Amino acid sequence: MKKKDVLIIGSGLAGLACSLELLEAGRGVQILEAKDHLGGRTSSWIEDGMEVESGLHRVLGIYQAFPAFLKKAGLEIDELVSWGDEVEIRLPDRGHRGVFGLSPLHRPLKTVYSFLGNNLFLNPLDKLRLSRFFRAGLKDHRRRPGYLDSLAVSEYAKKWQVGEEVLFHFLTPLSAGIFFLPPEKFSAFAFFSLLEPVFSRFMRNRVGAFVGGMTDVLADPVAQAIRRKGGRILTGLKVEKLLLDKDGRMAGISAGKKEIRAGQVVLAVDLGSAQRLVRRSFGSHSWFKPMLELPTMPAATLQLELFGPALKNDRPTFGPGTALSSFAEQSRTTFKDAWGRLSAILSPPDRFLNQAPNRIFQEFYQDAQRLDLKVVNNIKEYRAILHPEEFYSLSPGNQSLRPSQTTPIEGLVLAGDYTAQEFLTTMEGAVISGERAAAAILGKD
Repeated sequence: MKKKDVLIIGSGLAGLACSLELLEAGRGVQILEAKDHLGGRTSSWIEDGMEVESGLHRVLGIYQAFPAFLKKAGLEIDELVSWGDEVEIRLPDRGHRGVFGLSPLHRPLKTVYSFLGNNLFLNPLDKLRLSRFFRAGLKDHRRRPGYLDSLAVSEYAKKWQVGEEVLFHFLTPLSAGIFFLPPEKFSAFAFFSLLEPVFSRFMRNRVGAFVGGMTDVLADPVAQAIRRKGGRILTGLKVEKLLLDKDGRMAGISAGKKEIRAGQVVLAVDLGSAQRLVRRSFGSHSWFKPMLELPTMPAATLQLELFGPALKNDRPTFGPGTALSSFAEQSRTTFKDAWGRLSAILSPPDRFLNQAPNRIFQEFYQDAQRLDLKVVNNIKEYRAILHPEEFYSLSPGNQSLRPSQTTPIEGLVLAGDYTAQEFLTTMEGAVISGERAAAAILGKD
């Protein structure tokens, strides 16, 4: 590597976004990726002959940094995303169902009806209490963030007289269905941090799915742009240690018998991997103590190839009261070559981490029938995709433990949506963290 090149560990959105920023500023970049495919948490690959993705992802129209990042790589978000603009909540055992429009500009009637209708799902009194809960939460998010982070969503909801039925019907899908934790374990601050940009940019909101595997339509095209700009990318190289010079400054990395020297390193991996690398090199440094105490959070999905669609629409659907916290048919959007394709986020994820795939499938299959999905005699094959520590935990009390991108180790910068930025564990947050990491490096030139 040249003396002014920057070594970026990890090819997720944070690492890719950081790379583009540095290249546009005239810096050299080399990306190291442990896996043989790019994209990190926004990736897809072949798992035992079946195409899978890292999770069930949706893109929001309120994102700003993410589409701007795509433009820098010569991509347009509308060419990568199929917009659906509505979600569904269906209760098990033939309970009520609600379809909610989320795009005032593109689905105005459906969006208005979502608030005025769905009265079997949420009666007028429930809606009034929910509106008071949301208004108070957004206000406290701005004025009393520490107070909010001391409470779970369920505790805060009860303070505003939100009943158990509404908690189950509506708030559980928003917490467990999107970020894996039930309301009683989900930080109220994290919850409103995720909702605040949705409310503040509501007129621009949309919901969409990628139009192909995420590595194919997102990570690889961005990587091609990075290479065109002079960046280098190595896959299948797992970093095992961060190297320091005799003065305690970054000197590079070691990966097995291979060493790569670099005076500036961006650590853009998931939280669990970052903690292991930091602990080996800086475990006794007081600055890293909160980061090393930040709990990780697992994720679990079951992805299925079907003989035909399990649902009539490819829209995000939530199943409170079941293991299928959220799920979607994808044969008309992400996996268009499939006759039927279903992905389900499973909750609580830690319960599934040590289960055999057939046990996971059995639990899914029982709850899928309770939710009236077309799975009987309709399943070709399935894969369980488990991530033990990909995320930082959104439970109460953790927000103050998130580190900044800049560290006290000269030449070391952090990137990843676990680092301090307002969008938390999202694609938007990952891009923002990568761009801030690049700004930290450029600011020291």
